[in-house]
Amino acid sequence: MNEVLEKRGLAAEKTALVPVNGNGSRPMARTGSSSAAKNAKNEATAGEERQLSAIETEVGRRYIGLRGYLRLFSVTRVIAMLSLYLYLDQYEMHREHQLKHARQRMEKAERLTRAAVYGEKLYGVRMWFLHIFMLGLRRIFLGNKSHKEANQEKQAVWLKDKLIELGPTFIKMGQSMGTRPDLLPLPFVKALGELQDSVPPFPNEIAFARIEKDLGRKINEAYAEFELEPVAAASLGQVYRARLHTGEEVAVKVQRPNLEAIIKGDLGILRKVAAFAERFPQLNENADWSGMLREFDVTIHEEMDYEAEGRNAERFRESFKNWANIHVPTIHWGLTTSKVLTMQFIHGTKVTDLEEQERLGVSPAKVNRLLIKTYLKQLLEDGFFHADPHPGNLLVMPDGRLAFFDFGMVGRITPELQSKMIDAFFHVVAKDPGGIADDLIALDFLKPGTNPNIVRPVVEKMFEFHLNLKLKDVNFKELTYDLADVMYDYPFRLPSNFTYIMRALMTLEGIGIITDPEFNFFETAKPYAKEFMLRREGADFRKLFVNKLMGRDENGKIDWDRTWKLAKMAFKTVLNTGK
Repeated sequence: MNEVLEKRGLAAEKTALVPVNGNGSRPMARTGSSSAAKNAKNEATAGEERQLSAIETEVGRRYIGLRGYLRLFSVTRVIAMLSLYLYLDQYEMHREHQLKHARQRMEKAERLTRAAVYGEKLYGVRMWFLHIFMLGLRRIFLGNKSHKEANQEKQAVWLKDKLIELGPTFIKMGQSMGTRPDLLPLPFVKALGELQDSVPPFPNEIAFARIEKDLGRKINEAYAEFELEPVAAASLGQVYRARLHTGEEVAVKVQRPNLEAIIKGDLGILRKVAAFAERFPQLNENADWSGMLREFDVTIHEEMDYEAEGRNAERFRESFKNWANIHVPTIHWGLTTSKVLTMQFIHGTKVTDLEEQERLGVSPAKVNRLLIKTYLKQLLEDGFFHADPHPGNLLVMPDGRLAFFDFGMVGRITPELQSKMIDAFFHVVAKDPGGIADDLIALDFLKPGTNPNIVRPVVEKMFEFHLNLKLKDVNFKELTYDLADVMYDYPFRLPSNFTYIMRALMTLEGIGIITDPEFNFFETAKPYAKEFMLRREGADFRKLFVNKLMGRDENGKIDWDRTWKLAKMAFKTVLNTGK
């Protein structure tokens, strides 16, 4: 480290200790330097920029020729092993599904010929041998019930290590999977959740070379003090603490070298894997993999553009400018490029750190309700939302304000989709399972070409059970498990435009359960959702809402039943507000 300091003229003996998050202090080196140090720094900078260029060139070669095929093999191996493990983990459900189809095939064969019956019996024998083989694999990979959890923990650690080894693209995907307890066993969720905070950093000299190359000036010209080690390392970059010449404390986010080539190469590999999976309909039934990959492509490229992230932060700040309890860090545009972002440094504690919040005199339950309210505003009112609300991106400040940062991943909701989501909420409030079934069809949860009449009774039956429960007894996880069963047996799929909405909502529920054991998303969200539905800002949304209020179709007719239901909901809301 001393060598790095000498190269850049950072005086190691002149350090200022500045508290970080109330947990101690870190040294920040002053950037003033002697003339000898300046000469050494200038000589070293040219060499480090050559090193940065060499690293970027080397990364690009990873996807060409034999190395490209080896990369494809490594990625495919990890995906195949994870798929096999999850299949074995849920093998009872798959086996039941196979037997159900076997019975249906036999019933059809019995209506045909004796040869068809013998053919089905032979098919049953082959399926029995496959069943025995799968049981053997399951015992090898999962073990018996007493060892299952320990084996899951080992597999989860293996997956986390492999994703880190594969690099930024797969770390980012692992972070997404780590917020989906509906898709992965709990040990996997816990292990992948560590990817939020423990991604290995890249060398300081490369980061410093990137900063100077992008800003077009030396570090001591841009910053008065600069911390010697990153305070955080993420999948796409890492963050340093620094101080401006004006005295403001800032966070400096630096992108990993040649990220563009890495993402481009990995997405090419994933497209090949997705195209292969599409040959097997059973692997592609319950999710729009190609659509989700396209959405990931768009989102990851936006997240790689730090100038776009800065604009997202300013848009979010504008949306919440009248909310005194929400804070968004200031962006310093003079020290920001597409690969370097300088913003206000936020002191605070994670939303899941209950002990520290209590020490500050902040109620975790109130923070959680505030968080839910902000997301309902984002989803139902703004149509623009922070798509990565994991605890590392949310801080409770010492004065009790909730700070949002890291706006690289955001979601957008079209007015049309927003309108359909509001329709769905109408039917949930009215406990109308038939209407909910129609909403799922309108929201494109059915595979193309499916007859809605086939699945409408199934959806109605499922939601009748949940809607008859007390609201506090319903949660996303239970509902998602039931939906998974229905989607497995019937032609449903998760639309790609719901990927980040569901991810955000599931993450919020996970935070809520930690901060408030009695938390229920629906119970907490209901009054706020009604409020936002009945009072949506903006001329375009207001016009759209009035049309919905009047229930007018293209011919100008009024849906009086719908209007009456909305009026009753508004009346009840006013009465409850007045109590």
